[in-house]
Amino acid sequence: MSDPDIRCSLIGLGVMGQPMAGHLLRSLGRLTVNSRRRISAAELESAGATWAATPREAAAAATEIVVMVPTIADIRGLLDGVDGLLAGLREPSRLIVCSTTSSQEVRDLQADLDVRAPGLVSVVDAPVSGGEEGARAGSLSIMVGGEPGPAARTVSLLSACGRAVHLGPLGAGQVAKACNQLIVAATVTACAEAAVIAERAGLDIGALFDLLGGGYAGSRIMQVKGPRFAAHDHSPSGPARFLVKDLRAVAEEAERGGVQTYLTEPLRTIFAQLTEEGLGDLDTAVVQRFVEQHSTR
Repeated sequence: MSDPDIRCSLIGLGVMGQPMAGHLLRSLGRLTVNSRRRISAAELESAGATWAATPREAAAAATEIVVMVPTIADIRGLLDGVDGLLAGLREPSRLIVCSTTSSQEVRDLQADLDVRAPGLVSVVDAPVSGGEEGARAGSLSIMVGGEPGPAARTVSLLSACGRAVHLGPLGAGQVAKACNQLIVAATVTACAEAAVIAERAGLDIGALFDLLGGGYAGSRIMQVKGPRFAAHDHSPSGPARFLVKDLRAVAEEAERGGVQTYLTEPLRTIFAQLTEEGLGDLDTAVVQRFVEQHSTR
């Protein structure tokens, strides 16, 4: 439903940002978008979105600024210069970080903005889970951290894209996403190893995962990735290399909490090594190929 009181911009129209922008546009009735390449906004513009040529224009058009870019460095790169986001701020705004980073990095970002733009920017972290499929379906899990007021506005806004839940103060969303990514990495790796073991024993991978999906081993990962394992389809979707930084964030959170981990470091080694071997731009299902290449015969 259109809400004339909400002015929103979304920066970053990749495989996640583009469908999220579509849901926001349909929910709000208007949306300003910015990305590196205008071609990625063509369908959105046809549907009524407004193109912002620079982050400055995107900031000037909104009080809710959703950012879906890969890293905290990319976010910081949007801030500066005559065409940067900070140059476009006109009134107190929310910077909604949907990127996966770390809790400390979003807290550092808020501290920096408090100095550079006092009273103008409230950072809310809102990383998402559900992959491209969830982004397109509007069924993402959205993990929100921030002060109660800005967080409540963010939950309301992003509910157009899935289930948004406020989990705590700034950084809480990133802690939740770190936990999510640990489980994702472990499950993808377990499924990949199972696929290779089963196939080499003569089993049909598709039939196996279809059967296992009805038992305790069943998971969303198995449901989505199972057909990929069966077809040996590792074509790009969510790049496996992103789990390198995600698992680093897991390790940092564990260290902050004094937690002894047992899976995190082996998983970090797997995803770092497959990235070094040139597989990092492929889907996370590529762990299957990695296991095959490092197995005998």
